[in-house]
Amino acid sequence: MFFASDNWAGVHPAIADALSANSNGFSAAYGNGELDKAVAERFNEIFEREVAVFFVATGTAANVLSLAAYNRPGGIVFCHREAHAIEDECGALEYLGSARLQPVDGNLGRIDPGNLERALRRYEPESVHAGRPMAVTVTQSTEAGTVYALDDIQAISALAKAHRLPLHMDGARLANALAALGATPAEMTWRRGVDILSFGGTKNGCWCAEAIVLFDTGLAREMAFLRKRAGQLFSKSRFVAAQFDAYLKDGLWLETANHSNAMAARLAEVLEQSPVSRLAWRPQSNEVFAIIRTGAAGKLKAAGAAFYDWQKPQGFDGNIAEDEALYRFVTSFATKPQDVAQFAAILGSERAA
Repeated sequence: MFFASDNWAGVHPAIADALSANSNGFSAAYGNGELDKAVAERFNEIFEREVAVFFVATGTAANVLSLAAYNRPGGIVFCHREAHAIEDECGALEYLGSARLQPVDGNLGRIDPGNLERALRRYEPESVHAGRPMAVTVTQSTEAGTVYALDDIQAISALAKAHRLPLHMDGARLANALAALGATPAEMTWRRGVDILSFGGTKNGCWCAEAIVLFDTGLAREMAFLRKRAGQLFSKSRFVAAQFDAYLKDGLWLETANHSNAMAARLAEVLEQSPVSRLAWRPQSNEVFAIIRTGAAGKLKAAGAAFYDWQKPQGFDGNIAEDEALYRFVTSFATKPQDVAQFAAILGSERAA
């Protein structure tokens, strides 16, 4: 019953097999091997256009280097107040990208376009004192388990473009958002005005596979130097390529995302039906947030269920009693129906008590 994070899950068997299959022999290093080139072409296919792809080790590296590509002195990046980039990356952009993050309000993890417009207007381009806008970043799916609709992305992109700013998408859980929307990668990214993407695979069945996808391929040369300087250029990059090769083959990445989303929906139903718990809001991807009596939550953890206490996000107006708390549950490709059933049985025994 491991619902703490999709980072806790192991590696999908097909991806493990791909790593093993590519572990022998020789291949050109630093992204110059045949498998690296084949995977780059695969990215072109799934995005329905030519893109430039750069493998990196972590989602934080993908986010920071994506934004650093647009850096300028006094640069400011606008993000949701609770975005991973500002809450959970230890000032990485400030350290490696020499820019700062400006929080923008919005309900349940999504930037409100009106709030973004007001935030952008605070900075006069000709003033050297406050700094100057350099990019906007959105997280898809969000830290609250919600998803930006395609029109939402379009609206934020239009604002960014009106201020001559690029739009970055943090896609650590990109596949879960695509599965939730039933959209294609092209529809949810560059066709809605996204300029650069952090493409995550680690949370969805890979061992260690993250990438930066440039829709403006003119930035590729600059990105090559940024990645190298940041220590993110793999010598044996075929092992990242092997993961992505298996991940993208025959739609495995969307299959695993659909599974984790379905497990989240099943878990949400269990939590909604119990008298000792209730949903804080309806999940849209693979993260479920519930209000549970603290005594019941303690018994669930004692019985082996792993999940996290959580702070109330902006836009949540529900009541939490003194004997209750908010908790986050995350499902993954490795979550099994019996895991949810076991959780339900323990929660059901609380009902009887």
